[in-house]
Amino acid sequence: MGETELVLDGLSVEEVMKLVGIKRGKREPVERARPITAEAEGTSAVGESPSAGWRDALRASGVAPEAARPQAPAPARADDLPPARPARSAPFVEQVAAEPEPTPSTTAPVQAPHGLVVGSAEMERVPGDIGAAADLEQLAELIRRCTRCDLYKTAINAVPGEGNPHADFMCVGEAPGAQEDATGRPFYGQAGQLLTKILQAVNLSREEVFILNVLKHRPPGNRNPLPDEVSACRPYLVRQVELVAPKVILALGTFAAQSLLETKLSIGKLRGSVHRYHGIPVIVTYHPAALLRNPAWKRPTWEDVQLARRILDSASA
Repeated sequence: MGETELVLDGLSVEEVMKLVGIKRGKREPVERARPITAEAEGTSAVGESPSAGWRDALRASGVAPEAARPQAPAPARADDLPPARPARSAPFVEQVAAEPEPTPSTTAPVQAPHGLVVGSAEMERVPGDIGAAADLEQLAELIRRCTRCDLYKTAINAVPGEGNPHADFMCVGEAPGAQEDATGRPFYGQAGQLLTKILQAVNLSREEVFILNVLKHRPPGNRNPLPDEVSACRPYLVRQVELVAPKVILALGTFAAQSLLETKLSIGKLRGSVHRYHGIPVIVTYHPAALLRNPAWKRPTWEDVQLARRILDSASA
């Protein structure tokens, strides 16, 4: 009750109850423990622990403490640890502190929930010159001359997209940024460099895939796309997907995912499922620009890209 301070070290419940005078629900008088003085705490012999004094005080009260419990080993110092195993992973994987998993069997089924379905396996008919474009180069010329919305008035260059015209893997982003607007190339800035590393982490190069954006001109100040701008560019997106005919689409960011899947669901609710865009599997993940602002999203992005890669391997098999 504050009159005497006791240190209970390595005692059983029965011993503690005996010490405080409680036994099987009854309170019994207890001989007061000898106060722990500075003398009692002192070391009595070379090598004896300074704590022997309070242990003697406990013994005087009729309770002998058990042997000291083994202590957890002290953490190893950095110079005591074995050398780290050389990393096998690509730079992006090193950033998320995870090594790539062993290459999955191409015959193993992909385990992921089914998501949204947009359109049928047959691509929709795109009217006019856009639907009549025989290849991606003809379509790119139409995009460079496009006036379907007002974005062309403030943009420097249109950004049609680039990559393998027969790619099995397609990356769809939101809209060009300042670097993309200046060069006419998609994902050319810092976010594009990170996308390149993400692709390399699953053994894909930029030259192997096709990269494009939902919008073909940069919105002023990198503002969010407006609904009429998305609608104006949509026929180009549909025709590009039809001409490339990829086996899997990686939707990068909220607007790319919502535009492809015609939904208002958040990216958090769209991730982790296999959606379908005219029969083509769609995997949703964070935009590389968002990863630059929030590195904590790199790990879930790595998981999403691995899922897309497994789908690609299964389709190729």
